Amino acid sequence: MINESIVEKLDNILIRYKELETLLSDPEITKDPNKLKDLGKEYRSLDEIVKIWTKYKKTNLEIESISELINSETDKDVLDLAKLEIESLKNTIEEVSDQIKIALLPKDITENADAIMEIRAGAGGDEAGLFAADLFRMYERFAEKEKWDLQVASLNETGIGGIKEVIFEINGQEAYKKLTLESGVHRVQRIPSTESQGRIHTSTVTIAVLPKSEEMDINIEDNDLDIDVFHSGGSGGQNVNKVATAIRITHKPTGLVVQCQNERSQIQNKLKAMEILKARLWDLEIRKRNEEISANRRSQVGTGDRSEKIRTYNFPQSRVTDHRINYTSHQLDEMLNGNLEDFIDALLQEKQAKLLSQIEENNVNIDQ
Repeated sequence: MINESIVEKLDNILIRYKELETLLSDPEITKDPNKLKDLGKEYRSLDEIVKIWTKYKKTNLEIESISELINSETDKDVLDLAKLEIESLKNTIEEVSDQIKIALLPKDITENADAIMEIRAGAGGDEAGLFAADLFRMYERFAEKEKWDLQVASLNETGIGGIKEVIFEINGQEAYKKLTLESGVHRVQRIPSTESQGRIHTSTVTIAVLPKSEEMDINIEDNDLDIDVFHSGGSGGQNVNKVATAIRITHKPTGLVVQCQNERSQIQNKLKAMEILKARLWDLEIRKRNEEISANRRSQVGTGDRSEKIRTYNFPQSRVTDHRINYTSHQLDEMLNGNLEDFIDALLQEKQAKLLSQIEENNVNIDQ
């Protein structure tokens, strides 16, 4: 059950939620894009809590109604059914109470961030590059399903349909929250098209997911940057190799290097590169403040060695296994077509369960 102080807090959240609904339909507010955006963001942040709290209150009312029935009913069959129903509702109350505890925890600064993803071919030569291309298409399709906007900042292809490295932004609701657990080494087991004897090869691809936010305050001094301009490579029409538009930025204090070549002009590439650099610097800052918020970027991707893996894609058996939660699906084709929901939901549920366990172990007081 939830104590009175939390009930008061939740009721106040519900009042604010209804206020925001009214404000968002106010013609004066809609004339101010910045105000509308801020209020919309606040509204979305309260939406989950309000839904959980509404379910809790509705379930409580059902328990009260059935309890009254039990106190007045004499028919044994009806009483037995009522008791079974009330037990089920009490279990629901316990589950929803746990959800409320998690929902009321202070949100970390990456909660509503967009994402920057980096996919790189690891061990396995050309086959690793081909699988990197497969994963990139998988995230493209998932982004489409989520109605997110995906923009490629840098793409380095192998020439045979594979990808050595691709860096791209994904902008949309809960993009970073849903994608951050994709960070790590993805291993593929399949027979390459060039394999004449039908042997299964094992290759790896490394993925890093960084938070990108409009609210991040990263101060970068011009003197801390080395900026190089060079000719783009790969696809790009007549602009390729004729006009020097690609940008490479080196942040001297940290040694971070960002390269962007997919836009048509130096200015556009520089803006994209600076966004990626800011995201990486913000990621570093987050890790300094709280190691649990965002794992060390190098530990995310490891070395790309075959022994390091978070997930294995086995083509002969059409099997995908996430080794962190021992979750397996035999719908590999569906997953590569962008149907990642089951894996992402399972990972987020596991993360929530661990968080709730920590709350209970440490007796975290959510009234504060």
